[in-house]
Amino acid sequence: MDEHSTYVALGYSDDFGLTGLAERIHSCGRRIDRASALALAAESAGGSDGAEAVELGEDARRLLSSPVSDEVLRNVWLASVGARFDPASHGTDARAWLTELSEVAAARLRRNKRSYVPPEVRPVRDAGLGRLVVTEIRDLGAILDRAQGVPGLAAGLEQIAVRADVDLGYRLFLRVLKVSRPRIEKERYDRLLALAAPLGYPLAVVHDGLDVCWPPVDTGRRDMERDFGLSGLAERFAGSWHPHSAPETLIDHLSWDGFERTPGTEAALLLEDVLRVLRSDLSTQTLTALWLAASEQGHGIHLFGGDGRRWLEEVVAVCEERLRAVAPAYVPVLRPVDAEAAPGVLRRLREREEDMAGRVVGHGQEALPGSAVAAALEQVVTRVDPDLGFRLFLRALVALAVPLTREQFAQYEAIGERFRYGESHFFRIEQLVRNG
Repeated sequence: MDEHSTYVALGYSDDFGLTGLAERIHSCGRRIDRASALALAAESAGGSDGAEAVELGEDARRLLSSPVSDEVLRNVWLASVGARFDPASHGTDARAWLTELSEVAAARLRRNKRSYVPPEVRPVRDAGLGRLVVTEIRDLGAILDRAQGVPGLAAGLEQIAVRADVDLGYRLFLRVLKVSRPRIEKERYDRLLALAAPLGYPLAVVHDGLDVCWPPVDTGRRDMERDFGLSGLAERFAGSWHPHSAPETLIDHLSWDGFERTPGTEAALLLEDVLRVLRSDLSTQTLTALWLAASEQGHGIHLFGGDGRRWLEEVVAVCEERLRAVAPAYVPVLRPVDAEAAPGVLRRLREREEDMAGRVVGHGQEALPGSAVAAALEQVVTRVDPDLGFRLFLRALVALAVPLTREQFAQYEAIGERFRYGESHFFRIEQLVRNG
């Protein structure tokens, strides 16, 4: 498996190889002729300056070297492209078509290296992984056969996974699911997603195009790995250079819910945080200090007459627009805060106030004193929400570059466990730990 577990390392972020080509052909939305199909194959092979020809050629040769019948290969190919291109309608069979694809890939690779010779086929064979893939194929077999009007389609996919290559067999199964569009319950989706890791796939290979039956948006479900809500948005804004405007960055941030979460989750989490602070008695000056500290003054809203309150009101409007689009049934509810956590969070904050006071966020006249940041954070912890206050405290430590001991880091992790933060939440914080 190791030699085939490198698709992410190779730089792929979505589908590739034969299934990537099948997606291109299906997306045409109409039947195409052989010349058009070959042109799309050449475009696929030309990706990444020809590097993507490797996977296209290898996929084709994996099927060519297998004992799978031509009838099965044709049926699976037609299902994967939604019948947009049928080699038989153009005087050729499935194996001849795969041979052409292999030759297209090899020709592109010879442009980079004239002596290129396709390597020996190395099919992925893993009995344990194969059983998992076959189980999923069989569970949905009748649905796929009916959707495509091809009896035995699922059995053909199983043959490819078992007798040809489990890697390609799984990708073809996913491709057929995306063409057929059956509703995929969340539990099954999680299983399909879990199979991506041992095969080295980018998660988009599974996620993109599946019709997942997502559970309702629930801000109480802490299933995210990284930072989230207002502190997560602030981290996105950190830095001195941004290719997009503040509103564009906000919209882009909300469009990314990850591969595991219900669409709209990020907007709901952010909306809950922002509504909490806007409905509190915190002053506009305090809101401005909180945002500028957590975002490391990114995008500089304070430089153009803006303030924290107006910016957060804009955030609310964009969150509501996102939720109307992807989760129209969601109704914002501010869950009860964990007030019992406040003393512990406050203790850790006050332990660092002296270190924070000697530092600033930003430069020159616009620099924000660490003492003002600490005072604003204390108000959030005691008057708004200790969870949000702790997340903003962690962001402020990064912005102020306050060094930590390993013991302090462990204390913060313990608080994070109480609030059920994900494994990647403390990545930036750990970089503050002093060596030795």
